[in-house]
Amino acid sequence: MAALLKVILGDNNSQRLTFPDGLPTSVSELVDIVQRQCAIQTNFRLQFMDPLFNNEFMNLTSMDEVTDRGTIRVIYMTGILTPQRVEVQISSGSACNYSFLEESSSVSSGGVDTDILSSPESDASTSSTSRTFWPSTFSVPQFGFDAELKLERGNAAFKENGVVLIPDLKLKSNILEGLIQEIVKYKVYVTDREFDMVGEALLSKHPCLTERGSVTGYAGWKASLKNKLAIYRTHLRKLGCPEVLVNSVKHKPEGKSSAASAIKRPRRSEVNYCPPYPTGESDQSLEGLRVELLSDVKKRNNREAVRRKMDQTFAHRRYEVVRDKPMVEDFKNRWPALFDVTEINLEFKRITTIPLQSRFLSRIDVLSGKLLRLFERRGGQMGRVLKDIVAPMAQDDDVDLGRGCIIKGLCVYLNEEPGNLVKEYVGADETNERSIEETTVGIYVLKADCNSNPDDIGIVIEGQVVLQELDNFPLAVAMLFGLIYTLNLDYPRDLKYTFEVLQKIIMELEGTTLSKKAQVLKNRLCE
Repeated sequence: MAALLKVILGDNNSQRLTFPDGLPTSVSELVDIVQRQCAIQTNFRLQFMDPLFNNEFMNLTSMDEVTDRGTIRVIYMTGILTPQRVEVQISSGSACNYSFLEESSSVSSGGVDTDILSSPESDASTSSTSRTFWPSTFSVPQFGFDAELKLERGNAAFKENGVVLIPDLKLKSNILEGLIQEIVKYKVYVTDREFDMVGEALLSKHPCLTERGSVTGYAGWKASLKNKLAIYRTHLRKLGCPEVLVNSVKHKPEGKSSAASAIKRPRRSEVNYCPPYPTGESDQSLEGLRVELLSDVKKRNNREAVRRKMDQTFAHRRYEVVRDKPMVEDFKNRWPALFDVTEINLEFKRITTIPLQSRFLSRIDVLSGKLLRLFERRGGQMGRVLKDIVAPMAQDDDVDLGRGCIIKGLCVYLNEEPGNLVKEYVGADETNERSIEETTVGIYVLKADCNSNPDDIGIVIEGQVVLQELDNFPLAVAMLFGLIYTLNLDYPRDLKYTFEVLQKIIMELEGTTLSKKAQVLKNRLCE
């Protein structure tokens, strides 16, 4: 039986996690899962709430102490992170709910927010080459001892009399090499803005390196870093780094002979855009696992084995998506296990390192009040349309209904048509089936009659029904968003602003560079 965990990460900040196959059998396994899912980067121990002693917390030494609707607390063992209390309330049930509550948020318990926990083997593909999000503030690393000595003296002279340091070739080489090694921890294709962040951080730590002849003070360093990183990518390509190899000339499509043509690189904060293969694996071995998955997915009670092999083959699958851009129908035939709510959640987390469904639905809840106020203030024809869209929320307090109204209202507010995102069909006739097949990207809702509950909610991509029998419309939007990442698709043109807002404001993925329309919305939400 599945077990549900409510994880409180601090004041007004909590998660709900689900163990599909029940609670772990050992405390160490529970610790591993809590550490991985809560992104805890320091040592800790667990305590449980003991009802025999007025619900005081006691050290957890056995899983026998973890009961339905019990509470577990994390006690940090070091001072690396700011100590915070994490409480996990566990209850059994068939529903798979996992909610991530932002600060000062309140997510209704009526919603179904799912993020299935991966098995202990789910980090099998993680290695020393794994990356993380680009930091909000770039940290300049320590350089070699002699380089630091020269910089220390240079900074002292700059502070005393304003004399800048003209680095010799060895010092400049050490600085560039150190910065490049720090940069590639995050990405190998860096934007102009991110190079600016590196330059600003370098001068902030070592002001003696300021260039008097440039407006920014680091223009020369920026140019040198760009050149150095380009050379470093050539080196990585020779080593077989997939993220660089996919852009080599021999992998270019017909008519695109230049290595700089249509570069495939992360554009939506994909942390693991095209990761390296796990140690010891090759195309042949991973293809063998893919073939095994075709039969494994047909077996009953085999979810754990499927999940483990999906973890192992992630890099192989991702390389195929990025390099070959297969048709959805062909890709679904090759990877049928991927087209499942659980696996889409897991695949999105493999790509971005953050949960999909829980983050998406909870952020909708967090921002719903502010969005409703923006909708109410809108006048004219758009204001009347928005009023009609959110009207059902006053008559029914269903959480999923409210979320759906917010999403549709967001489309209208951004001057896009909700009908391009979701289409409702009454009755299963040939006309409706043909209309679904002609859909490029979208969601369909199938009803027996206009007043009945949906018989089916599904997602269509390239005329193929890739997911169906979803519980509600907001869940379908979250899954469609996840599939766009999973299949490395472009956003639909007639919904580009809606998906941009879902990515950068709702999911908070790469929210620093926004279109004018999205930036205006973000500014109004911050008022």
